[in-house]
Amino acid sequence: MSLFQRLKKRMAGEAAEEEAREEAKQEAQQEAQEAGKEEAEEEQRVSLSSRFREGLAKTRSSFSEAMNELFAQYREVNEDFFEELEEILISSDVGVETVMEIIDELRNESLLKNIRTTEKLTPLITEKMAEKLDRTGEDSKLNMNPDGMTVMLFVGVNGVGKTTTIGKMAHQMKAEGKKVVLAAGDTFRAGAIEQLEGWGERAGVDVIKQQAGSDPAAVIYDAIKSAKSRQADVLLCDTAGRLQNKVNLMNELAKVKRVITREIPEAPHEVLLVLDATTGQNAMSQAKTFREATEVSGIILTKLDGTAKGGIVMAIRNELNIPVKMVGLGEKLDDLQPFEAEDFVYGLFKDMIEQTPADAEER
Repeated sequence: MSLFQRLKKRMAGEAAEEEAREEAKQEAQQEAQEAGKEEAEEEQRVSLSSRFREGLAKTRSSFSEAMNELFAQYREVNEDFFEELEEILISSDVGVETVMEIIDELRNESLLKNIRTTEKLTPLITEKMAEKLDRTGEDSKLNMNPDGMTVMLFVGVNGVGKTTTIGKMAHQMKAEGKKVVLAAGDTFRAGAIEQLEGWGERAGVDVIKQQAGSDPAAVIYDAIKSAKSRQADVLLCDTAGRLQNKVNLMNELAKVKRVITREIPEAPHEVLLVLDATTGQNAMSQAKTFREATEVSGIILTKLDGTAKGGIVMAIRNELNIPVKMVGLGEKLDDLQPFEAEDFVYGLFKDMIEQTPADAEER
């Protein structure tokens, strides 16, 4: 079964589930009224795919509007159609290099498969974009140490939501039963230590800190010792986000990593670069800088719900070959979610998939 068929099937299943939930809700309300009780708020577990749909609402609205206009204007696949599609994808921050690859592949396959109408091309577009996101499969999962404490190092410029991301992750991991310790390694930004302490209190986890201006490597060293003594499962390490001097950044991160590796040879198990999705191509340039400064194992993309240009996910994944591991889809504690390529494509293309016949790729 192709990706397009799976997404179409999922959509039909979710529609049926929604109808069943609505019927159950009405029955429950009726029973409550008959019993003379106050209506209880219905607690529904929101699926990951629906979180992506909600979080990508701005991107999908902008993207779908442009795509609908394109498909209304062009019924047949021709060079003008591909040029217009190219402009739409670039304006969505998919990235020039990635867009060129997608367009070339669509041109070639439309010729090979004798696809002449744009309607029949829709499944192929979704497939190609998904391929750019999910080229290596399992590497999108966080790397957890099965034989001891997991150490994760968080890097990124100030203002991208790095400390908030650490706090949310700590909250989620503790809810999963893990013992978590935080390291306040950003000793330079005003208020950074206090902000992490606030998240520590909120999540109910310990925060290891020193005075502002202290050596970040010394803080991380203390945190490792303290986390070991507490028999912690996970240590999440904050770092400074200064980009004024690339050499200083490289030296600082290298020193922190040396300290971690000296104490735990296989650590850090993750070096996670936190990027703000709303900054678009600036996020791409930040990713390139940090990749030069240290070995980045994964991306956490925050504020994806706040941008109409969610295509930056594809640009980062495809052009930098760094997996996107988590995404921020809102302000709530559980709105930091594992990244799933298929859910992202579904959230982005939902409107188009809904309007395309299920057998479009077969006709």
